[in-house]
Amino acid sequence: MSESRQAHAAKKTRRNEGKAGDGAQRHDAIYRAISDAIIEHRLQPGARLREDALSDVFGVSRTGIRKILQRLALEHLVTLTPRRGASVSRPTAEEARDVFAARQLVECGLMEQVVQRATAADVARLRDDARRERQALKAGKQSEAIKLSAAFHVRLAELAGNATLSEFVGRLCSRSSLILAVYGNTGHLGCESHDHDELIRHLESGSGERARAFMQRHLKAIEASLSIAEAPEDTPDLKRIFDGALG
Repeated sequence: MSESRQAHAAKKTRRNEGKAGDGAQRHDAIYRAISDAIIEHRLQPGARLREDALSDVFGVSRTGIRKILQRLALEHLVTLTPRRGASVSRPTAEEARDVFAARQLVECGLMEQVVQRATAADVARLRDDARRERQALKAGKQSEAIKLSAAFHVRLAELAGNATLSEFVGRLCSRSSLILAVYGNTGHLGCESHDHDELIRHLESGSGERARAFMQRHLKAIEASLSIAEAPEDTPDLKRIFDGALG
């Protein structure tokens, strides 16, 4: 085969690989990889997400990466800024309070249905989730523990049997992870390691009211553990900075 034909064949192969790499299944996997990195705090709030760099890392087109970033932006995990590109969102203090207020309304409101619908197998899975979260904390695997804590809350919501609300809870938990990264204290998850076990005991007791009350206290405790306050606006001393600059 001539060199020109070889070059043409190689170009065609790369083009076909690109198309395969830009498939919906591939996009979903990349979306999960980026969202997991954000939720686990491996990508910190404010971190820039360059399309060209992500394209190289994942082996897909910049157009594909752009679609994924737009999807993450709709979930408030990424902020898109004209001419600057994408970055991991940095929730404001007001947004942080709004997210926890929404979690109070939704997650507490679902507890009655969870108690009514949860089976022994469901409770066993919740207990396993809580156990793995404790083990991650004990081993110092903070990122894994954050992800497992969010997964526990999402699984609880799923047990209520309302797919729309459970999806909403998932998004709220993802945003809560960002809030923990901005306003949380080092080495603190927000969720106390024993809280989820205590919540499971309330579910097993069959009392939706007790489960609801405990969830309310639990979410308030997470919010109270944060230092939610806007950073003071930095107003530079222009006179000092430019004194004598023009002679």
